[in-house]
Amino acid sequence: MRQPYNYNHQVHQSQRSAFAALFLVLLPIFFPNLFAPLGRASPSLFSEWNAPKPRHSSLLEVALHWKTPLKQQFDLWSPLPNQGWKPCIDSAGTPSLPERSQGYIQVFLDGGLNQQRMGICDAVAVAKILNATLVIPHLEVNPVWQDSSSFTDIFDVDHFINVLRDEVSIVKELPREYSWSSREYYATGIRATRIKTAPVHASADWYLENVLPVMQSYGIAAISPFSHRLAFDKLPVEIQHLRCKVNFEALAFVPRIRLIGETLANRLRDPSGKLQASGTEVLRERTDDIEKERAGKFVVLHLRFDKDMAAHSACDFGGGKAEKLALAKYRQVLWQGRVLNSQFTDHELRNQGRCPLTPEEIGLLLTALGFNNNTHLYLASHKVYGGEARISTLRTMFPLMEDKKSLASANELAEVEGKASLMAAVDYYVSLKSDIFISASPGNMHNALLGHRAYLNLKTIRPNMLLLGPLFLNKTIEWSEFQHAVINGHKNRQGQMRLRKEKQSIYTYPAPDCMCRA
Repeated sequence: MRQPYNYNHQVHQSQRSAFAALFLVLLPIFFPNLFAPLGRASPSLFSEWNAPKPRHSSLLEVALHWKTPLKQQFDLWSPLPNQGWKPCIDSAGTPSLPERSQGYIQVFLDGGLNQQRMGICDAVAVAKILNATLVIPHLEVNPVWQDSSSFTDIFDVDHFINVLRDEVSIVKELPREYSWSSREYYATGIRATRIKTAPVHASADWYLENVLPVMQSYGIAAISPFSHRLAFDKLPVEIQHLRCKVNFEALAFVPRIRLIGETLANRLRDPSGKLQASGTEVLRERTDDIEKERAGKFVVLHLRFDKDMAAHSACDFGGGKAEKLALAKYRQVLWQGRVLNSQFTDHELRNQGRCPLTPEEIGLLLTALGFNNNTHLYLASHKVYGGEARISTLRTMFPLMEDKKSLASANELAEVEGKASLMAAVDYYVSLKSDIFISASPGNMHNALLGHRAYLNLKTIRPNMLLLGPLFLNKTIEWSEFQHAVINGHKNRQGQMRLRKEKQSIYTYPAPDCMCRA
């Protein structure tokens, strides 16, 4: 019997609905980029992230037209005076290797470039403590960036061994009789030669009591995990000196990274071409000294604002409900909700200075400190959460802002492109060459460069997070009050020598352990 027309219509309507639903289900499979959650890349079409409007409009409006006083510019760009400290890492006597090595030490290092860098320094120190031969450390594949770069991809291994040749015996690989001791070997079962119970910040005695016997019994000991596994206190002076010698002298980047870094630094210093934009609008006779002081100089901004940091901070960055939900879900996936900051409100976190500065906020800070739209600024970062749209306000404030990709050609970057550790190494090199370095938030790169630049007496600005958090919460604050607070709150945070306190890292605060009064 023929079905009524309206029934057929309903069937076809249901079929169309089913096909539409199936299409929506399959669309992300065939076109994943359209629906990919915004991670370490630019926003996708259906991303959880929408470019927020400026959150500090009244400050931004003034900052975009602010003319920095000449005296402030001069003081800002002037190099640090001699602070009465100099590197002091040479051994008291003539260094000599022990007559007989106690065996081989292997370490497996996780984390990013700068965490691994500190682990390498500690590995050399542990080898010295144990009178052991160190095998060039194995760098684990970074689980975040999926970078498999090895020690020899990043650091000049021959230079490393040569600088330390009178201090510690180092080999590039194990002799054949120990070739079985590999990453794969330790991943497939419990092994007597693996040490996996090293406590965080272990003492020298711990290694002598727990690692030395294993090495003496088997001829080799492999320590994993090893990050942050050596104390900063109660160690012999020569061990502290050795750690700094490794960090500041032995760990040199491979020639290709140095070449790219030097090329970028030279282009930033070049006063001609696109980097020489519009001049100042004040009288030329009053700016000669300022231009002379600033000519060929540049500042590096380390903008650590990736999705991991944004999620882990538990702060609100103005992306609306969709962003909040996406970051909460990301926290749950990566850390199973075990994020301490999650128990606090955004207001509480910002009031305590525990939220990373956004690109907009770091731009306001830079302007208040005295940087202007003629500043040659290099952006050192991997991929910013939100991509170009997120940093557009910062770029408006600093039109001469550059990064690796804007300064170098694709051919020049071909050897490091897509390799996070190598890209970070280039940024580290350029940062070390800069006249001023500032990091938007604390982290391993901030800490590493803070220490390295202190060792070389170079200007480094440390944002006062406890000051800036409440300032940015104040939505009625005027520019004059904001700028006055910023200047006063950063007078003693521009590279003045700070002595290491107990439990603090020797790699962040090299004085007085590795520096002497001049």
